Amino acid sequence: MDTPPTLEILVSGLLLLGLFFLLTGTIGLLRLKDVYSRMHATSKSTTFGVAGVLLAALIYFRFLGLSPGLKESLILGFLLLTAPLGAHMIARAAYRTGVPMWRGGTVDQFKDWEEQEERQATSEHLTPE
Repeated sequence: MDTPPTLEILVSGLLLLGLFFLLTGTIGLLRLKDVYSRMHATSKSTTFGVAGVLLAALIYFRFLGLSPGLKESLILGFLLLTAPLGAHMIARAAYRTGVPMWRGGTVDQFKDWEEQEERQATSEHLTPE
C-alpha cells in the first residue's frame, strides 16, 4: 500500500517532535543541578515526547488498517494522567525527607506555607475544648 506524502510528512513531523522532547528531557536530566529541576524537565518532556510518538503510531497504523487506535489512545490517556501525578508525589516526598534544593536559583515558597500549617495544627491541638 502506497502512503500519501502528506501522511508521511505528518507522521515524520510527530516523530521528530516527540524525539526532540525526549532529547530535551535527557539533556535536562544530565545538566540540571537538583532533583526538583531534573524531575520537572523529565516529566514534562517525556509526557510530550511519548505523546508525539504515540500520535504518530496511531495515525500511521490506523491508515494501514492494522490498529483501530484504542491501545494508543488508552496509553496516551494513562500517561497524561499518571506522569504529572507521579512526578508531584516524588517531588513532595523528596522535599519532606529533606533533599536539598540548589541554592543558585531556587526560592523555597513551600517552606513558609508548611511552617504556617504546622503552627496552625499545633495551636489547634493545644487549645482546650
